[in-house]
Amino acid sequence: MPIYNAPIEDIKFILYELLDSESLTSISGYEDATRDLVEQILEEGGKMCEQVLFPLNQSGDEEGCHYENGVVRTPKGFKEAYDIFTENGWIGLSADTDYGGMGLPHLVNFTMQELISSANMSLGMYPGLSQGAYDAIHIHGTDEQKELYLPKIVEGTWSGTMNLTEPHCGTDLGLIKTKALPEDDGSYKITGTKIFISAGEHDLTDNIIHLVLAKLPDAPEGAKGISLFIVPKFLPKEENGNWVSGERNGVSCGSIEHKMGIHGNSTCVMNFEDAKGWLLGEPHKGLKAMFTMMNAARLGVAMQGLGMATVSYQNAVAYAKDRLQMRALDGAKNPEKPADPIIVHPDVRRMLLTGKAVTEGGRALALWVGMNLDIAEKHQDEAKKQEADDLVALLTPVLKAYLTDMGSEIANHAVQVHGGHGFIREYGVEQYVRDARIAQIYEGTNGIQALDLVGRKMSVGFGRLLRRFFHPVSEYIEANQANEELQEFIFPLAKAFAKLQQATATIAQKGLKDPNEAGAASVDYLRMLALVSLGFMWIQMAQKAQEQLKDGADGKEEFYETKIKTARFFFQKLLPETDSRFKTVMSGAQSLMELEAANF
Repeated sequence: MPIYNAPIEDIKFILYELLDSESLTSISGYEDATRDLVEQILEEGGKMCEQVLFPLNQSGDEEGCHYENGVVRTPKGFKEAYDIFTENGWIGLSADTDYGGMGLPHLVNFTMQELISSANMSLGMYPGLSQGAYDAIHIHGTDEQKELYLPKIVEGTWSGTMNLTEPHCGTDLGLIKTKALPEDDGSYKITGTKIFISAGEHDLTDNIIHLVLAKLPDAPEGAKGISLFIVPKFLPKEENGNWVSGERNGVSCGSIEHKMGIHGNSTCVMNFEDAKGWLLGEPHKGLKAMFTMMNAARLGVAMQGLGMATVSYQNAVAYAKDRLQMRALDGAKNPEKPADPIIVHPDVRRMLLTGKAVTEGGRALALWVGMNLDIAEKHQDEAKKQEADDLVALLTPVLKAYLTDMGSEIANHAVQVHGGHGFIREYGVEQYVRDARIAQIYEGTNGIQALDLVGRKMSVGFGRLLRRFFHPVSEYIEANQANEELQEFIFPLAKAFAKLQQATATIAQKGLKDPNEAGAASVDYLRMLALVSLGFMWIQMAQKAQEQLKDGADGKEEFYETKIKTARFFFQKLLPETDSRFKTVMSGAQSLMELEAANF
């Protein structure tokens, strides 16, 4: 049977020793987000994930969702677990207090997204999508729309979805065919079909609020002609001063997909037949409003990748410590037993340490971005807000692509560590391989994330977004280049950073002449930036650990020493990947593009 333990100790280290996240309490609106309160929330959230969500993960995968005549039933226990989740206010952690939320920093929600994804990714997607719908309505909705929908979403009695993809178009949303015809009462009739709609139909809530991309009759061609609409499953009606679900709207689930993974989440074909909807935001500006959901969703998917990596790593470690096979290469470690545990073998350690270095480094990077998300939204200093927003914009595609790629890789490592036992259901890790795989695809494939990085983010303000990351890295290297205790880390980081800068200049120069040059380099460039970003996190964590050991470590010597040793592994074994990625970037696009389609 699989295991899961919420990594609360590591999260606390990142929040309060690496990032000093309690400084957020100086921002108006976050005064109550004290360390004591946040740590209490993390402890309780960890217990909820371990004791309520995780026990349903494997059974939910085996049972899956049930579809019959347009009705979807979630796996046994999901409804009860969802009710516990909502009754304890987990959906509203960072939601506006005006609508029933707790008003805590997004950073707190970030930490919970990882824990929820590790415990039960399928179940966690239902409230996760509601958070995206909340964000879009909160930012782009009218006061009336906010007052109607947001309290219901926050309390969890109504849920949300995002409806983008159609049978003939995915990423190229300018091709959508769903139509919106204006009505005399200010509403619209929405007609069309959407596919791959996560949580599009289920039995967890009284109502489902669909956010749907469609085109008005006078819409311009392409992406500039898309509008966004609120289309409830049941039309809201007012009773005794409260909003409740009324008559059924023209929305139905045509089928659910039979998928590789995330079986506990309903992935639906949604049919809209003269469904009543209301414009969200401005006409023909729907893509801008939808990107509010998309950007939040991409960060959420990054945390799914991190969550999958964490639980896969934990199960691989537990098995490697227990499974006896052969003797250590340098002699028996447990002579009283017939064989040594496989954790003594170098290749098993390589896989385990990769999982440890990536999850802890990725967690630090993600929470740094989460903290900047709060600064960008609420800081009093406009310059600091802009700097933080730039950093979030730059690193969002990096986090989404790298953490989901590595979530899949570390899940595969877990199967490999388990050997034959990893290939059968009993041990649970084969599910992580299947569940993790979707995160590399939805909310924009990882190839699209790489194109976004080099095609959009790199060019903003003549490299302004890149400078938000390059400058602090450069300043840190310069300030610590003579620090004797950091020599084993500072020079590898400086070398990788120099190659990243050179690759940036090359892509910028070649890409202006030939867009295929930027496209060909994009995936390798994103990986270089991800590795340097993790290196920047790891060197700071190693430095903090060194400082704590000097100060006595307060009984946590083993924790801090382990941080330094894991940093050493990252810099010696993982960061050198930047060398090969650099060579690939510099090789150009010719060998990729010269082959004719007929010759494949």
